[in-house]
Amino acid sequence: MKKYRVLIVTSDGLVPPDNSKDLSDEVKGSSSWKMEYDVMVAIEELGHEVAIIGVFDDLGLLRRTIEEFKPDIVFNLVHEFHGVGVYDHHIAAYLELLRQPYTGCNPRGLMLSRDKILAKKLMQYHRIQTPRFLAYRLNKPFRKPTKLSYPMVVKSSVEDASLGVSQASVVHNEDKLRERVAFVHEQVQSDAVVEEYIEGRELYLGVLGNVRLNTFPPWEIVFPDLPESSMPIATNRAKWNRKYRLEHKIHSRAAYKLPEAVEKQIPAFAKKIYRTLFLTGYARLDCRLRSDGTLFCLEANANCDLSLDDEFALSGDKAGISYPELVQKIISLGLQYKPAWKRAEALSS
Repeated sequence: MKKYRVLIVTSDGLVPPDNSKDLSDEVKGSSSWKMEYDVMVAIEELGHEVAIIGVFDDLGLLRRTIEEFKPDIVFNLVHEFHGVGVYDHHIAAYLELLRQPYTGCNPRGLMLSRDKILAKKLMQYHRIQTPRFLAYRLNKPFRKPTKLSYPMVVKSSVEDASLGVSQASVVHNEDKLRERVAFVHEQVQSDAVVEEYIEGRELYLGVLGNVRLNTFPPWEIVFPDLPESSMPIATNRAKWNRKYRLEHKIHSRAAYKLPEAVEKQIPAFAKKIYRTLFLTGYARLDCRLRSDGTLFCLEANANCDLSLDDEFALSGDKAGISYPELVQKIISLGLQYKPAWKRAEALSS
């Protein structure tokens, strides 16, 4: 296997410390830089030369490091710039302007999947099942929903990682809806998307590829011991609060005993969403499976969490792809991807 120079680029503050390999597994497992550490170790195990930097608001640092290190590929783990999540696609676009190969999704796919309202409109147009929804724009008057049924889920139209999502996000009447929309507008400072709550199983579908796509076995998050008044949704606490997850036995696992028709449907369903949103590299699709066997796509997460023990890597392992192999495939896909500058170069040669 050819060896490469790989530059990992992440957000400022997420670069593992120099002594990270000497820390306990418990400390590493609870650290904000766990994903970066897992990817870095995997790249080293593959025999590639690796460097890592964190960026906040200085593109000059990124450019200077590329000029000095001369990477064959940038492993792009940046999910925000200047603290703003919707700027993530600009990093990929900047790398394209530098004619620098990178891993993960292209700028258009990042932008479309980040904007939940636009992504849902595209899915509706292509007849992909997604919950019925309304957009509540920032600084616009509240309007009563006339075509949606309660309960509804209220969340930011652009934030990921369940930012701003809690049990209060599930509303059962107009007063609570108005209150939660105002919360998203004021506290998250973004448009709010309101969608009908789909009762059913929460499934995560992993997809890997640019043109030829591979789907991973569906993964499921389960909520076996929630308080009686709580709804089984992936809130911020349910995803990231270890104590809360242990207390209520929230965990993920390979989905089992799915209806045969659903098992057959999932690969085509996932690939259609992936292509509809112009995704490349890798992504996790968050879905709901209703008791009647209907699949709904809630949202798509381009450049999803790549931690060793997160759902995407676990489902890849279930498919027979070890973690280092997964990281290598992502590197290979980045090198194979043909952005506009490569196509223009080919035409002129």
